[in-house]
Amino acid sequence: MIGNNYLQVLFDFPDEDTSLNQLLELLKFKDLNFINSIKEPIKIDLCNDKEIQYLTKVSALIDYYLQIYGIEVPDWIRDEKLSFDKPYYHSKRISDFEKLRLQYTNPAPFRARNVYYDLQGIQRV
Repeated sequence: MIGNNYLQVLFDFPDEDTSLNQLLELLKFKDLNFINSIKEPIKIDLCNDKEIQYLTKVSALIDYYLQIYGIEVPDWIRDEKLSFDKPYYHSKRISDFEKLRLQYTNPAPFRARNVYYDLQGIQRV
């Protein structure tokens, strides 16, 4: 069990892309309730494998946006368990060239977790 109400609801969405879009909206508009909620530590040891995979994907996004906003990143977000052994590319259709480009152009919050997003694809209007 994830333990954070916001992240648990997002995890429970039937479609992961929709879930990530909702997370990006919360981050883009600096939802203070959400930002304050993630300051509470999550007990990663109590999470199952699917939850850890989801938390790995979203922790990269959260870390990235909090750094942009100059907000302190909670320690749990940088837990070493929240990283993949093999690169994860969020885009479903991506060439080998694009994979290489993402590995070199993504900021540290993504590279540290081996999670790669197209930065233009995560921008909100």
